[in-house]
Amino acid sequence: MSSERRQPHRVVVTGLGTVTSIGTGPAEFLAGLRTGRSGVKPITSFDTTGYAHANGCEIEGFDAARWIEHIDPGELGRASQFCVAAARMAVDDAHLELTALRARRVLVSVGTTDGESHDLDVLMERQLWDGPESLDPVAARRSTAGLLSSSVVRELELEDVEAVTIPTACAAGNYAIGSGFDAIRSGEVDIALAGGADAVCRKTFTGFYRLGTIAPEVCQPFDVDRKGILTGEGAGILFMESLESALARGARIYAEVLGYGLNCDAHHPVAPDQDSLAACIELAHRNAGVKPEDIDFISAHGTGTKANDVTEAGAIRQVFAEPPPTISIKSMLGHTMGAASALASAACALAITEGFIPPTINHRATDPECALDPVPNEARQADVRIVQNNALAFAGNNAVVILGRYEGEPAA
Repeated sequence: MSSERRQPHRVVVTGLGTVTSIGTGPAEFLAGLRTGRSGVKPITSFDTTGYAHANGCEIEGFDAARWIEHIDPGELGRASQFCVAAARMAVDDAHLELTALRARRVLVSVGTTDGESHDLDVLMERQLWDGPESLDPVAARRSTAGLLSSSVVRELELEDVEAVTIPTACAAGNYAIGSGFDAIRSGEVDIALAGGADAVCRKTFTGFYRLGTIAPEVCQPFDVDRKGILTGEGAGILFMESLESALARGARIYAEVLGYGLNCDAHHPVAPDQDSLAACIELAHRNAGVKPEDIDFISAHGTGTKANDVTEAGAIRQVFAEPPPTISIKSMLGHTMGAASALASAACALAITEGFIPPTINHRATDPECALDPVPNEARQADVRIVQNNALAFAGNNAVVILGRYEGEPAA
């Protein structure tokens, strides 16, 4: 064995798959981000009788059969359908033939908050009204959270593959991207399909509603009159590969994954901790080899709750002498739970490629306690080189990913 230490691989994003309430596929998603499209509408996934308000960001008219060819979509729960579709889009967008993908060593890493709780809700409601005899074995089988990643393997007919589902709540998408980064950087795999997926469900909506954190109409991150989150749904999958691989096949490169940081403070079941998040940001900067002044904008977790926005803004000001523009795409597509930071990473990659900063919509007046520039209501053209994507989750799970523009240096 050679004593020479192998240099780690650089990791780039060459394909995007997005299923959201503001657009499906990278082109539609980009258009939604540029124009500040809103995905808000009354929830129809479950009976909302008895709730004082029940707006959300559901996906309308999603045709799973358009994207899923090798599995009967009826065998999959709603979140798995989103995930498989997004993975297929990412592969198509990366312009790699499936036969070539199947010859590579692949990691499928999917983050989630709720797994298939949407389908479990439907099962429970059916049993409540129709009795145990109404249980559908097929519906029961498709409610397994592990299907989020394993169904991607089935659909793409991968063989040399590892499939993992990461349940670190609302930071899970960034956790999954971090796992893909590590696997490619170390040479363990050639390609990673990494991101997150979730579907709107009664359980999670009701939990946030009982906490008093569901907004009555729209989500207004960092606004002085913000009233909470809106639950959303969708999936975001990044096609990641080594820089050598991308250059060898002449792939378009959206962005380079420069590094990430993770920590878990377990400070409180639901309340974020400012010092812990600041430490996670600093860790991400060190791992990515960047300084605060290098960051062109921050894609914040930005839920629109009183607790999150003030705490997150405080952590940002703790690290940055002069915070860069700090936006939240949750204002447009709601809180998509495990998909949230994955979709935000996709948005960051598009922003780097297209040279703009997405807006924070529904914004009237910035809360003085936040004191950030949220890029209110209209996208801003900008020379975007390096972007920071924050993700926070219950129980103190924090994950920060740093993406940068690939400047064309040689792969070596």
